[in-house]
Amino acid sequence: MKLTLRLATLAMVTLTLGGCLAKTAIDVATAPVKVASRTFDLATTSQSETDEKRGREIRRREERLAKLDKQLRVQEDACLAGDDAACRAAVTSRREIDALVPTIPVEQER
Repeated sequence: MKLTLRLATLAMVTLTLGGCLAKTAIDVATAPVKVASRTFDLATTSQSETDEKRGREIRRREERLAKLDKQLRVQEDACLAGDDAACRAAVTSRREIDALVPTIPVEQER
């Protein structure tokens, strides 16, 4: 009786563990593929992510250009009123604007 009970228990344990072992074997076999795939996804950027990043950078430059333009107008007015420091600041602002303008794409008129 004890032998039959042990055999029945052993059979149940074997059947139960067989599924677990098979699942573990599959997980172990596919783990390197999953890790490599995840690493590749993290290391690459999609075209839409690249476009979004470029758009943010262009908007940042446009905002800087608008700020510099407004600043230059104020500095030029002060320069015309006789403020030498404003004249020097206006030259600096103009140089920054001249360097920034070529980096901003121009939209084609339709």
